[in-house]
Amino acid sequence: MRPRPDAVLFSGDLADSGADAEYEQLRELLRPLQAPMYLLPGNHDDRRALRRHFPVPGTDADPVQYSADLGPLRLVVLDTTRPGEDPGVLDAEQLGWLDAELATAPEQPTLLAMHHPPLVTGVPAWDAIGLPSGDRRALGEVVERHPQVRRLVAGHVHRTISGELAGRPVLSVPSTYVQARLNFGSQEIELAADPAGFAVHAVLDGDLISHVQPVD
Repeated sequence: MRPRPDAVLFSGDLADSGADAEYEQLRELLRPLQAPMYLLPGNHDDRRALRRHFPVPGTDADPVQYSADLGPLRLVVLDTTRPGEDPGVLDAEQLGWLDAELATAPEQPTLLAMHHPPLVTGVPAWDAIGLPSGDRRALGEVVERHPQVRRLVAGHVHRTISGELAGRPVLSVPSTYVQARLNFGSQEIELAADPAGFAVHAVLDGDLISHVQPVD
């Protein structure tokens, strides 16, 4: 891609079973990338194994949560995973950390990243393993106090979906692996032959713009 990105964000499910060999393979696959990498875990990841192979902030099996100054944009990473389970979670301690972390840079445009998108997809199979409604509401209350949060981004649902939380745009990005089929009546996750893809976020004249780029 030209110009070269200032940073690359990975929104979770970096491995399938969280095995060390998978993260070793991932390191080799990512070696050609010549940009700072920021990782967060998904429901298929293991926090301990992830930290054994990548310089992810924190220790042992603690939640992966941190911030990074990317110049015109600040990245704040929030861990929504519940080890050993597919649904997500955000407890009071995590939300307290987020509230305090956002308060340290109230003027800097911020991108908030997590694995489970804080929205209802309308697909029962995905909503059953998403963030609980109470957790979404609590997150919305935190975000509402911090107007510098410009966008929330996530993965998990293997589809491009846009929505809102506390009046801020929410974007889930497609998977680089397989995509999910849109079926509002499905009780099981269905896959589709849609192309893989990724998002490109750019700050242009002070505005945060997001493009979703398919990969043939």
